Amino acid sequence: MRDLVARLDAETPPDRDRAVDALRALAILGVVAGHWLVTALVVDSGTVRVASPLRSMPQLAPVSWMFQTLAVFFLVGGLVGTRSHLRAQAGGVPYGRWLVRRTVRLFRPAAAVVVVWGMAALTMLAGGARLESVQALVKLVLSPMWFLLIFAALTAATPLVSRLHPVWPLAVVVCVDLTRFGAVPVSAPAQGADPLSGLVKPGGGTSWWVSVAAGWLVPYCLGASWARGRLRGRVTGWALLLGGTAVTAALVVWGGYPAAMVGVPGAPVSNLDPPSLAAVTFGLAQSGAALLLLAPLGRLMRRPAAWAAVALSNLAAMTIFLWHQTAMIAVTSVGSLAESTRLWAGVLEGGTLPGLHTAPDGPGWVLARVAWLPVFAGALLVCCAAFHRYERGRTRSKPVASRR
Repeated sequence: MRDLVARLDAETPPDRDRAVDALRALAILGVVAGHWLVTALVVDSGTVRVASPLRSMPQLAPVSWMFQTLAVFFLVGGLVGTRSHLRAQAGGVPYGRWLVRRTVRLFRPAAAVVVVWGMAALTMLAGGARLESVQALVKLVLSPMWFLLIFAALTAATPLVSRLHPVWPLAVVVCVDLTRFGAVPVSAPAQGADPLSGLVKPGGGTSWWVSVAAGWLVPYCLGASWARGRLRGRVTGWALLLGGTAVTAALVVWGGYPAAMVGVPGAPVSNLDPPSLAAVTFGLAQSGAALLLLAPLGRLMRRPAAWAAVALSNLAAMTIFLWHQTAMIAVTSVGSLAESTRLWAGVLEGGTLPGLHTAPDGPGWVLARVAWLPVFAGALLVCCAAFHRYERGRTRSKPVASRR
C-alpha cells in the first residue's frame, strides 16, 4: 500500500489541480452515501418496492442537505470541460474529436450497466419474479443515469455556454417554477403537506426538460466562469454560500418548497424532478462552499495518503456512481437468501435483518442502515474490480494519476 501511495504521488503531474479532484470525489461519494441512506427495499404483499426514511421521518431532511452534491459535480464538470476545450482549441484539436473523447468516458461504462441489468431483468422475469418488483429494481439502478444525458448535452454545448452568465439559466428556472406552481389552488393540500402540492402544476412536457437543462446549467456555467478566471476569491465564495443559503431557507420556510433536497417516494412535489428553484439556489450555496474549501483541500492533498484516496476515487468515479445501487441490491438479495434459508432464525426476531429489509419508519432503522454502509462499500469494491475496465478503456499506458 505504501508503494502504491508513493507511485500515485510521484506520477501525478505537478500542474494537476488536486483540490478540484478532491471536490469531484466528494461530490460522487456524497451522492453514493446519500442514496444508501435514504433508499430502502421493502417487500409489500410479495412485491418489492422502494421506500425512503424521509417519508416517515421528515425531520431527517437535513441529511439530504449533506449528501445531495450534484451541483458540485456540475460545477467541477463546467470547470474541467471548459479547461479541456480551451486546451483542445489551443492545440488545434477539432471539436468533434474533443467531444467524442469526453463523451466516450461517460457512456462506455454506462453501456455495461445497461447490458448486465437487461440480462438480469430477463432472468428474474423468467424465474417468476413479479414485473412490478423487477421494474422497481431496474428503475432504482438506471434512474441515476439521467444525469449522463444532461451532462453529455452540457459538455457538447460547452463552446456556447462557457461564456454564458449563470444569471440567465437561473432566470429560466424562476420562470418555469412560476409556470409550474401557479397562484391558483386547485385543491386544498392535506394537513402537513407542502403548500405547493395544492397549486397548479402542469405535468412533464417541455417545461420539465427546460427546467432540468437550465437547473444544472447554472452550476455548469459557474464552473465555466471559474475556468476563465472570473470566479475567484473568498468574497465570491462567501457571497454564493450565504446568499444561496438565505434564499433557499426563504423558499422552504415561506415559499412552500420541500425541505428535502432529494426525491421522496410518494411526495407530491420534488426538488429534483425536475430541479426546483430551491434546489438551484441550494446548489449556489454548495458552489460557494466548494470555492471556500479549495485552499484547505489543496493543503490536504499534499499528503500522499489523502491524495491516493482521491486519485483512486476519481479513476473509478463513473464505475462507483453507476454500480453503487447494484451493490446495495446485491447485499439486500444475499440477506434475503439468508433469511429464506433460516440462517438468521433464532438470532434475530422474526429472522429479519434490521436496516436492510425492515420498513424505514424509525430511528432504529437509521442506526441499522448506517451499520450496513461498510457492507455496501465492500460489495461496491467487488463491482469496481469487475467492471472498472469499461471506464479505464485503453489508457493503461498513461500514468494512473494523470488521467481525467
